[in-house]
Amino acid sequence: MVLGSCLFPIFFSSSLLAQSYPKEKKSQPKPLTQSVYPHAMERIATVREMYDGALPTDMAVNTFRNIDRLFPSRRIAAGANVLPLPRDLQSFETLSFVDRGRRFTLDQYLELNKIAGLLILKDGKIKVEQYRYGNSEKTRWMSMSIAKSVTSMLFGAALKEGKIRSLDDLVSRYVPALREGAYKDVRVRDVLTMSSGVQWNEAYSDPRSDRRRLLEAQIAQKPGAAMAIMTSLSRVAAPGVRFNYNTGETQVAAEVLRHALGMPLSRYLSEKIWSKMGMEAEASWWLDAPDGVEVGGSGVSATLRDYGRLGLLMLNGGLVGKQVIFPAGWTYQASTPKTLANGETIGYGYLWWPLTSAQGMRDAAYAGVGIHGQYLYINPRKNLVIVVWGAQSKPTGGAVLNDQAFFAAVADALP
Repeated sequence: MVLGSCLFPIFFSSSLLAQSYPKEKKSQPKPLTQSVYPHAMERIATVREMYDGALPTDMAVNTFRNIDRLFPSRRIAAGANVLPLPRDLQSFETLSFVDRGRRFTLDQYLELNKIAGLLILKDGKIKVEQYRYGNSEKTRWMSMSIAKSVTSMLFGAALKEGKIRSLDDLVSRYVPALREGAYKDVRVRDVLTMSSGVQWNEAYSDPRSDRRRLLEAQIAQKPGAAMAIMTSLSRVAAPGVRFNYNTGETQVAAEVLRHALGMPLSRYLSEKIWSKMGMEAEASWWLDAPDGVEVGGSGVSATLRDYGRLGLLMLNGGLVGKQVIFPAGWTYQASTPKTLANGETIGYGYLWWPLTSAQGMRDAAYAGVGIHGQYLYINPRKNLVIVVWGAQSKPTGGAVLNDQAFFAAVADALP
């Protein structure tokens, strides 16, 4: 792929937007230790090939479990104590669901949707834990846009601590570079609901789209390049009145958090959640530049069970040990449809997707969703978490079967 010439002036001026962050009090965590990782020597694709959607399944698998080799990443340290997930395995051999008039089984879902890992937690216990394509409990898998929902969790924690004063604050209160341009009148709430009113084209496989321009800025790994993309955009609507799915909004969100916290997002995630929740393995998170800011919309890499523990954190209202790290009602606010300033209700929360199926609405279920088939499904009524690792070649449109129909069947099969 040839980088569009329109990007060069933006990259040339990006140093003007390199951020000055509050000085950290502690040193950076050490990098991930690849020598003990079972997949570290596998051949992988490039990130452009991944977004182009032309990877054979084996190459997709290798790449998706080695994403910390695609970009500089920051370690998310785990703690000394692990939250146990007792095994109470249940057979789902008789499980079936209907999609477009045909009935399908669990095995057909796994095969047709190229599922590389499946975890079902009911009441905090493992009902199903299945690894495919050579994965294991030691495998770390890419989050893709589930990282947006992780970013949402960090906003909840930052609000509880007073690091973020209010969702109605302007983003420019925290990021001086946003005081000019299309984001100057945009609130934190508008960014979390992707309703900033800023022009954006999310097409993953179109090299001319805004999403691919942002990806190229990440590939360039120049400080300030990603934010230069965001400050170059134009406005098409007033803030808070039009929903438009926009991964760039989450890079703005990451910048807001980085300034507000005075530390990297990965370290805050480790200190507030990863080390306290009892995650069993370290994880990692992509950076927009060497020693830069975490990519707020993508690039977390973690084990299957630890994604499940994130789901349990949301089910438990932010309870970590004996401490609640979110404001009262945050998980409900973050996971339910939002109403915009013009009265329109959108099918989106604060970087979470409320499910629109009949079962999803009945159970107030919601999900973090990532391209290539990633899901972190959470069902409060059934006290249920489902983690799905997808190995689909195309960023979107690669699922043969409806994932929501599968989730509904699992929920209905459990008491």
